[in-house]
Amino acid sequence: MRRATPVAHRSRRRRIALAAAALTLAITVPTLSWGHAVVFPRQSTTGAYEKYVLRVPNEKAVATTRVELRFPTGLRVTSFAEVPGWQLEVVMDSAKAITAAIWTGTLPPQRFIEFPFVAANPKADTTLEWPAYQTYADGERVEWTGPEGSERPASVTTIGAATAPAANGGGYTRWLPWVACVLSLVSLGLAIRRPDVRPAA
Repeated sequence: MRRATPVAHRSRRRRIALAAAALTLAITVPTLSWGHAVVFPRQSTTGAYEKYVLRVPNEKAVATTRVELRFPTGLRVTSFAEVPGWQLEVVMDSAKAITAAIWTGTLPPQRFIEFPFVAANPKADTTLEWPAYQTYADGERVEWTGPEGSERPASVTTIGAATAPAANGGGYTRWLPWVACVLSLVSLGLAIRRPDVRPAA
């Protein structure tokens, strides 16, 4: 039986390493948006009362002191959770509907904070956009209002009818990207460390 040469093994290892790196990049690039101001969940059900959470990271070397979130049309916000160390200002329109929330406090560098609230979803399928504004201690105001794929995109939640797969598998599928990422990194490590197989003398 003809055995593979060391050159063939090295070529195979390079191909495995490149494939693993490509898989890792494909999985992790979509999650980079999680470093922005994001409202979770990304999908919800029409007409449901949903607990939403605005997650805001501090991406600068100075503290974040103010966070503003404007609520999409058709969403009815009903209540907010207390966030220790932060003051909440609720903005209403002339009909007493909540249109925005403003939190003021101090978020140090390399930290993130979450602002939970409950809202009644629209009764028809739609897409909710969440314009958010983050102010830093040096006066800079970052606007998370751009389109998807931009440097500072607005978070988006898709509202639609409930489906059995989403209800039963949501907790499981949420972890699939991370599992795939770990597996790809393991494959990359094995490919790099695998010793050459030399032909028998």
